[in-house]
Amino acid sequence: EPGVDLTLSIDRRIQYLAYRELKAAIIERHASSGSMVILDARNGEVLAMVNQPSFNPNAREKMDPQFRRNRALTDLVEPGSTIKAFTISAALESGKWKPDSKVDTNPGTYQISNLLIHDVHNHGLLNLTGVITKSSNVGAAKVAETLPKESLYDIYHRFGFGESTGSGFPGESSGYLPIIKAWGPVEKATISYGYGLSVTPLQLAQGYAAIANDGRLRAPTFVKDALNPDNAVVDPQIAHTILRMLQTVVMPGGTAYPQAVVPNYLVAGKTGTARIAHAGSYQNRYISLFVGIVPASDPRLVGVIVINDPGGGAGGPYYGGLVSAPVFSKVMDGALRLLDVPPDNVQRWYAAGPDVGTHAAPAPSAADDAAAEEAVP
Repeated sequence: EPGVDLTLSIDRRIQYLAYRELKAAIIERHASSGSMVILDARNGEVLAMVNQPSFNPNAREKMDPQFRRNRALTDLVEPGSTIKAFTISAALESGKWKPDSKVDTNPGTYQISNLLIHDVHNHGLLNLTGVITKSSNVGAAKVAETLPKESLYDIYHRFGFGESTGSGFPGESSGYLPIIKAWGPVEKATISYGYGLSVTPLQLAQGYAAIANDGRLRAPTFVKDALNPDNAVVDPQIAHTILRMLQTVVMPGGTAYPQAVVPNYLVAGKTGTARIAHAGSYQNRYISLFVGIVPASDPRLVGVIVINDPGGGAGGPYYGGLVSAPVFSKVMDGALRLLDVPPDNVQRWYAAGPDVGTHAAPAPSAADDAAAEEAVP
């Protein structure tokens, strides 16, 4: 509007931190590409959005057109186990399940029609929280089997999957959530642990931001202080319960411990690992994901990291907890200090000792400014 300032929500300092750590992880893991999104959990503002490979807009003669793509908004991935937070939300909402309800995942496999579902290990008898903690595909499928497919579809859709976030960024993808009549028993099971639907990293961040924001969904925005009303998508008590469950993922025994630990802060998060589909079949190549919320006691930041094809198919670590979670830890360690967010876990941190976390990521200095040109989304 004439006479009114227009200010981006992007925080240059956090943008550079995310750019630097994502680039380092892509190089270290010999990955093909990756994206990271950081949202302010309170208002939906996009504080950072970075992609790799990237480009310098001042060096157009060397610019590869594919590197100009904003992968965090245009590229679709199967979310893998990061979807389980929403599957468990549907279970809690049904009233059939409570956090301590038991799920027998023995012997680590489960047959539904012609589909044999596998866990990485046999986790035995779990409670519902343990399905999140251990990221059990068998547990998620058995829980989903007790729920109407309409309830599962409804909650995924309420959290924003299958439609554009409304961020306003040109070319944003709406993702893919199959219509209900296409769901048979196999489809219901696979969707419950993150296969058979596709999301953008920004959609995933929006969904977890709703959990962090008392069950209220906001469209992500790139405009600072924009009018951005929220919409209740799940009961606040269910959101709080899911948030507590997600904290166990970053505690001893969880799939992101200690890689996602942020010193002095409680972290809630979820790992995900999905095979890459090509020409109608899944290859032995992977997408590594991590979604985190911090501080968990009073959420301020939500971060999503997606790293594509770590190892380039040549082996090596590919689980989200090993590949993507450390990026979250390093970026959030610096971002929380930059934003002056008070710690909520100091006593536990000192009781556990410093070896439990990761080294602090230094905040960017003035010397970093030249390199930060590529970090603009």
